[in-house]
Amino acid sequence: MSGPLRLVPDEGTPGWAEETMRLRTIPQRRKRPRLGTAADTYPELSPDPLDELADRLADLCADAVHPYEIAAFLESDGLTDEQAALTYGRPDSFTLAEELFAKVARRYPGPAPVVTDPWRADPWRCVLRGLVFALPGLGYLLGADLFATQRERFGLPSGMAAMAAATLLSWAWNQALAHRAYGWLSRADRGAAGRALTLGAPLGALVAASTGWLLGGPLAALLFTIGQSGYLGAATVLLVLGREKLLLAALTPSALGAGLVYLVEVPSLVRWAVLLATLLGAVGLACWELWRCAHGSEKPAGDGAEGPAWTGTAAAGLFGLAVGTLTMIAGLGATLHHAVRPAAAPLDGSNTGPALVALTLSLGLAEWLLYRYRSLATSALGTTHSPGAFRRRTGLVLAACLLGYLAAVTALDLASTLIWAHAHLIGAAQLAALLLLAAALWTALLMQALGVAWRTAGLCLAAAGFESVAILAGGDPLRVQLYGCGAAAVLLVPTAFFVLGRTTRHR
Repeated sequence: MSGPLRLVPDEGTPGWAEETMRLRTIPQRRKRPRLGTAADTYPELSPDPLDELADRLADLCADAVHPYEIAAFLESDGLTDEQAALTYGRPDSFTLAEELFAKVARRYPGPAPVVTDPWRADPWRCVLRGLVFALPGLGYLLGADLFATQRERFGLPSGMAAMAAATLLSWAWNQALAHRAYGWLSRADRGAAGRALTLGAPLGALVAASTGWLLGGPLAALLFTIGQSGYLGAATVLLVLGREKLLLAALTPSALGAGLVYLVEVPSLVRWAVLLATLLGAVGLACWELWRCAHGSEKPAGDGAEGPAWTGTAAAGLFGLAVGTLTMIAGLGATLHHAVRPAAAPLDGSNTGPALVALTLSLGLAEWLLYRYRSLATSALGTTHSPGAFRRRTGLVLAACLLGYLAAVTALDLASTLIWAHAHLIGAAQLAALLLLAAALWTALLMQALGVAWRTAGLCLAAAGFESVAILAGGDPLRVQLYGCGAAAVLLVPTAFFVLGRTTRHR
């Protein structure tokens, strides 16, 4: 067995680095002074040589949690069973270790006086991120008259199919791109993250815009789709690089313009100008940040560092596609049902707007709760004494965070309904569908953050596939969401309880 490694005391003092990693060996027996008397003929012997060994190994024995730890150390230092019998009168090293363990009292080190929490989140930053997640929805209010509602394509208002397809592709692409860039940032290589974003963001915007253009629609709607694709790519760059304030500044024209539209009638030219100002602001600020990454990185390009695994990037992209599909069905379920079954009676979709606003506004809180869970789970590693106790502690934390998030979504939906024109209070079934979607999304985000990528993406894809097929078959949107999101939540929450209850997930 290899000798155990140990940090020497007085860490931080001059010269400690050269002696930090040192093989521990049994301290040498101290030589007795020779007095030149009759004691030379009859040397004084210890009544039990084990007492002297216990004195020499006092620190090791006091820190041990089991006799086998002492036995492993003795064997690593070369002590054999024969030497244990000849020198100490014990049959083997394990018996010797057990007696040393019983002889020396335990002196375990106490907890550190100051514990740094690596998952402590700034609540104001999470509020800011919630705003930049929700404010882009105001762009749809400004661009509502750009879609030809009197004409249809694929059973939808002309241009909506193109925008929906481009949005789904953008969500999937940018989720994968963000995963890859964050992987480089975790390796302290901001330059590589910037290069990934510089290549990936424009390419993703081009793919999404081209898809929308191929599906066709009115020119105004297609131009809106192209602008949306460019904005989503630029927003991904700013969010990954931690520039939420710059993104909020770029969204300010749309926020002011949407408030003006809500109060008075605004000409189409002014709406176009406001949307273009937001797009140019976001793209310009993203380009500036990418330029800073390229010229401020200390690591040269192509330094041979291994990047994030492509399998994780693919799982993140599929997860983004699944989440986008579930959210889009929740928002456009009534419209899609009418497109598939135009002869059926129109469904009431007046509550979908407040529900989606509540869901987007809650994303900042969802992110803070993710940090909170990781913080409390990390603390549980140092306070629990068994795997079962750790699982129970993290299970309670998971339940508290999830219930808190669902309560916040409910409150935000009620508040949005009060200020939403021509909207009425949400029904019990609609609220249940919204909360099941929120529970599935938050749990899936938590598992993604802790590295459970493919199982999470697979469950969400299965739910999204079921809902898509059921909607296209003419199923009732509310029932489809209850079954799809309900099944996803029922599978994801127990999976998170068991998988995240392992200590190895939180190292």
